[in-house]
Amino acid sequence: MRNWNRCGPDIIFLARQKMSKKIVVIGGGAAGMMAAISAAEHGAEVTLLEPNERLGKKLNITGKGRCNVTNDTDLDGLMVNIPRNGKFLYSALSRFSARDTMSFFEELGVPLKVERGNRVFPVSDCAFDISGALKHRLQKLRVNIVRDRAVAIQSADGCVTAVQGEKGNYAADAAILATGGVSYPGTGSTGDGYRMAAECGHTIIEPRGSLVPLQSPDACCVQMQGLALRNVELTVFNKKNKVVFREFGEMLFTHFGVSGPLVLSASAHLRNWEKDSYRLVIDLKPALDEQKLEARILRDVAENPNKGLDKILGGLVHRSMVNVVLSKLSLTAEQKANALTREQRRALIDLLKHFPVAVSGTRPVAEAIVTTGGVKVGEVQPSTMESKLVHGLYLAGEVLDVDAYTGGFNLQIAWATGHQAGLSAAEN
Repeated sequence: MRNWNRCGPDIIFLARQKMSKKIVVIGGGAAGMMAAISAAEHGAEVTLLEPNERLGKKLNITGKGRCNVTNDTDLDGLMVNIPRNGKFLYSALSRFSARDTMSFFEELGVPLKVERGNRVFPVSDCAFDISGALKHRLQKLRVNIVRDRAVAIQSADGCVTAVQGEKGNYAADAAILATGGVSYPGTGSTGDGYRMAAECGHTIIEPRGSLVPLQSPDACCVQMQGLALRNVELTVFNKKNKVVFREFGEMLFTHFGVSGPLVLSASAHLRNWEKDSYRLVIDLKPALDEQKLEARILRDVAENPNKGLDKILGGLVHRSMVNVVLSKLSLTAEQKANALTREQRRALIDLLKHFPVAVSGTRPVAEAIVTTGGVKVGEVQPSTMESKLVHGLYLAGEVLDVDAYTGGFNLQIAWATGHQAGLSAAEN
């Protein structure tokens, strides 16, 4: 056996590199960068293919540019927030937890903070600090970053042999597919990963949007487009009148329906549009119960008995909502405040506490924050992220048929599956 202690450091590096397993990572997003780092840290010679000029293009716009890195919760807390194939992710999340993610980035020099709902952000509130730290780590590990778009995964006798790119071929003992879904196509998530996985024999569950705005046939949305509601409570009922979502926060009326943080969070719970239907109910005054709200209205009327109802309502809701509220109650702006009957007052209170909005479906998947659907997880080993169909093919991140609610859970999936795929590809 050769005595490496007698060799210079450059010879040792070259010798180890020659013996290293060649791994090609397809996709320079969150999962891809983590996979490349994990594989390189475990001795592999890694090439990372990314067609964009900058790594982490989608990562840089998450959390409105702040990057909700993960959620500071335990394994059980992660699992309950992953409605789609959470059990498949148990092994990966056990091996690389939210705490591991936080330690990883803090060790890379990115201080983190925990905000409402255990959401974790960089102290700087800058997503580029996260992507920059990942890129610096890749460079330190001598990962070969190539600006090229992968077009096919080549195999022989059921084993990966190379990755074909638009600019060349890259020999590989293993390939890690981490191309993302089809949301935000401008960031490079064009669905190429689904096509390449299908060409390798994998079943693709039809991709749909999750964390996506909702369409509404209600004309009031168009009348109020651009109106942002803050400090409201949104409740979503299904056709059996069962509550499927309830949360306090912000939302937005648009020309097509509704959007904003509350709506995006709600959309992840609305997964059965083919068989079910949903309706939204907004509590515009969650800080006031009906008795206090009635007392408020009675006081306003007593102080302004001869003013029109539009003036009274202007003190209760945004001016963009005044005409909508009047229309729904069959009232007129000119009606005097002191002419408001008890029945009309009760109807107004009920509307303010239970403002209805009909919804008919989600916006196109291209407008979604994440994708639900993708490579069928039953065809992937959960303990390694390796394909059960092609030896040496690993999958990570949004290309898999997994997704979670908002709050950093989807990025945690990316980090955990990327870490697992990189580690397994290097060691197996």
